[in-house]
Amino acid sequence: MLREKIGIMQPYFFPYLGYISLIKHTDRFILLDTVQFIRRGWIERNRILKQKEGWLYIQVPLKKDNGRSTLIKDCVLDNSKPWKEKILAQFSIYKKIAPNYVDTMEFLEKTLSKNFVDITSLDKHILEEICKYLDMPREISIFSEMDLTIEKPEDSDEWALNICKCIGSKLTYINPSGGKSFFDRSKYDNADINMYFHELQIKDYKQGYREFEPNLSILDAMMFNTKEEIHDMLDQFQLS
Repeated sequence: MLREKIGIMQPYFFPYLGYISLIKHTDRFILLDTVQFIRRGWIERNRILKQKEGWLYIQVPLKKDNGRSTLIKDCVLDNSKPWKEKILAQFSIYKKIAPNYVDTMEFLEKTLSKNFVDITSLDKHILEEICKYLDMPREISIFSEMDLTIEKPEDSDEWALNICKCIGSKLTYINPSGGKSFFDRSKYDNADINMYFHELQIKDYKQGYREFEPNLSILDAMMFNTKEEIHDMLDQFQLS
């Protein structure tokens, strides 16, 4: 019997290729939104090319929070600011150098045309729209809306463990390779949950006349690559 592959991540805003690869290569993907929100991370911002060289942030403004006690699910967008218009304008750098500029901008404008109150719902919508664009539709779940009662995690590596234990038996949990430093694999082994770390082998692609700038938002990859080329990149990963 094949084990269901589970991916559990905090919601990211137009994330890089490795995040999308994890979605593609799992059977179920859950956005963990009941943990502390850390500002200046990938939840409300990401990176694209900057004029001439380097990169800049595209970012969603959030209303003031309650400091360190704020959970991701409670992060509210500051829609009084024209953040959508600002983000669209920031992509002008791509107009003369990206072969897929028109199609990607149409995708971006359509994706941002829907209004949301909180960052988790916005990020979920964005991720599902990216998957639709790549012809791999996925239904992504938000943990706080799943009506699951899990054991209280004692360490940060137990959120995914306890969610998997609540979902069922005979599961495989896949986490980005960056988690190797703080995940205790023996906890998952003891719960009969297979655990692997996913690492995308990102190759350079042509970004116009510029030197390659790695680990940007998938929107950058969409500007310069066909869907087939993006899928080829998403499939270049290793599990360890």
